[in-house]
Amino acid sequence: MKEFWIYTALRAGLFVGAFCLVGGIWLLLADTVNVLLVIVIAFLVSGVASYVLLERQRSAFAAKVEGRAQRMSQRYEEIRAKEDTED
Repeated sequence: MKEFWIYTALRAGLFVGAFCLVGGIWLLLADTVNVLLVIVIAFLVSGVASYVLLERQRSAFAAKVEGRAQRMSQRYEEIRAKEDTED
């Protein structure tokens, strides 16, 4: 679970940073700010940045999920094998 929260916090931080950056640039170039458009652009920028910058955290999270799925699958197979031998 730790990997999930770290990755999520970093993604949220990237979005907030991208929102501030895009909003600041927009304010420098125009008198009014279209907040919806700033949010969309910030979402796209943070998505690309997270794909590039958060590879290590994403891999750690994926490895944790894969390990957990393997353990659950192994337990399921053990229970199934146990049931087969009882019959």
